[in-house]
Amino acid sequence: MRTRPIALTLLVLFATTEAPARAATPRSVTHEDQRDVMVTIYNGNLGLVKDVREARFPAGTTEVQFTEVAARIDPTTVHLKSLTDPAGLRILEQNYEYDLLTSQKLMEKYVGKKVRLYQGDGTYHEATLLSTNGPIFEINGQIHMGQYGRLVLPALPENLVAQPTLVWLLRNQAPRPQRVEASYLTGGITWKADYVMVLNAADTLSDLTGWVTIDNQSGATYKDAALKLVAGDVNRARDPRREARMLDLAAKAASVAEASRDFQSEGFFEYHLYTLDGRTTIKDNQTKQLALLTSDEVPVTKQLIYYGAQDYYRNAYGVPISNQKVAVYLELRNSKEHRLGVPLPKGKIRVYKADRSGSQQFIGEDWIDHTPKDERLRIKMGDAFDLVGSRTQRDWKRLASNLWEVEWEITLRNHKSEAQTVTVVEPVPGDWQILASSHPGEKVEAHTLRYTITVPKDGATTLTYRVRIRA
Repeated sequence: MRTRPIALTLLVLFATTEAPARAATPRSVTHEDQRDVMVTIYNGNLGLVKDVREARFPAGTTEVQFTEVAARIDPTTVHLKSLTDPAGLRILEQNYEYDLLTSQKLMEKYVGKKVRLYQGDGTYHEATLLSTNGPIFEINGQIHMGQYGRLVLPALPENLVAQPTLVWLLRNQAPRPQRVEASYLTGGITWKADYVMVLNAADTLSDLTGWVTIDNQSGATYKDAALKLVAGDVNRARDPRREARMLDLAAKAASVAEASRDFQSEGFFEYHLYTLDGRTTIKDNQTKQLALLTSDEVPVTKQLIYYGAQDYYRNAYGVPISNQKVAVYLELRNSKEHRLGVPLPKGKIRVYKADRSGSQQFIGEDWIDHTPKDERLRIKMGDAFDLVGSRTQRDWKRLASNLWEVEWEITLRNHKSEAQTVTVVEPVPGDWQILASSHPGEKVEAHTLRYTITVPKDGATTLTYRVRIRA
C-alpha cells in the first residue's frame, strides 16, 4: 500500500505514460449550430428528419462530426448536402458512430489494461482488469473478484462517443460559412390519430374532436420543428434483423400539449399529408398531442344489427339458439354536408354520452381505418342490453346430396320503453331461393339476406323464413 504523496506523483506518471495518443480533434457541428429542423412522421414507426446546421469548414480535406442525431437512425439512409455551395462541398467518406459512452463500455475497453482502484483514504492499488463480469482484477499477482475500491481509468478511449454521431470526411473548396442539410430516416417515432365523439340525448348528433398523438422514442429532441404527418400504408422493404432491433422501445412518458393550430391536409402520391400550421418541439421520450380537427353537430345514425352465421344452414339443430346479442353501431358520413369532409387518418375513436345528471359517460370505442372524404364510417359500440334475439331451426331437409331446405324462426324481444328497429343480416351460402317469409326481405349481396324488423316497446316480433339452398 502506497502513501498519498507517492500516489499523487504516480498519478501524473500514470496519466502521461499510459494514456493513449489522441488524434487531432475533428470539426464538430452541434445543436448550437442548428438553424432549422423538419420532421415528417409516418404511421409505421418511421420518421424523416431534415437537420440544417451552419458551420465554417477550412479549405481542403476535413473530418466533421455531426453530433446529436437520433439514436434510432438508419445510417444507410443518411444524405448530406450543402445548401450554400452544393458544387464546392464533396463527401469522401461517411461513418456512423454509435458506440456510446457508458460505464460498461468504458470497462470493456480496458480489459487487459492497467487501471487504479482508489481506497477511501485516498490511497490506491494498481490493477489489471481481467473481466467486466464481476469485475475481476489482478493485483500483485493475486486475483480479486468484485469492486475492490473506486475504479479510475487513465483516459477516455477515442472510439467511444457521448452521443450518436455522424462523421464525414469532406473536401471543401472555399473556407467560408456554409449551411448543410443532413437528412435521414429514423425509427422510434410514430404518430396516430385519436378521436373523441360526444353524442346528444337522442343519439342523432355528435361533437367530434380529433387529436394527433406523437410518440418520440427516437433518441433525439427536435426543437421548434416544422412538422408533417403522412397518413397511408407506405410499403417498406423488410429487414427482419433490423425490425427486431426497432421493436425494443423504451417506456412512454406522457406529456399532453394543447394546441390551437390547425393541420392543413393535401393529397400526396397515394397518401395524405398533414402539415402543422406553425412549429412545435418534440422532446425525446415524450408523448405529445396536437389538435387535428373539431366539428360540432355531426349527424349520426344508430343501427341495431342481429347477425346470423353460415354454418346454421349446414346442420340440423332443432333447438333454440338463445340470447344472441344485438350489435350496436353508429354510422356517419364524412362529407361537408355532415360538417366533416376532410380525410380522416386511421385511429381509435372513443364515444361518450351524458347521463341524466349531465355527467359524460364512456359508452364504447372502435378503430377506424383511413377514410377519404364522402365515405361512411361505422363504429362498433358494443351489444344491446335490452334487446335480445333467439333463433330456432323449425325444419331442415336434405333433398339431394347438394340440396337443402331450411326454415328459421327468429324472435326479437324489446325491453325498452320505445319501439326499436333491428336489422337482421343472414349470410346464406350457395345458390339460394326464399320459398316463404313472414316479412319482406332483401338480397343485398350474393350471399346476404337482410330484413328490417320493427320491435314494439316491451314486446316481441317473430320473423320466419324458408330457404332452398343448392351447394
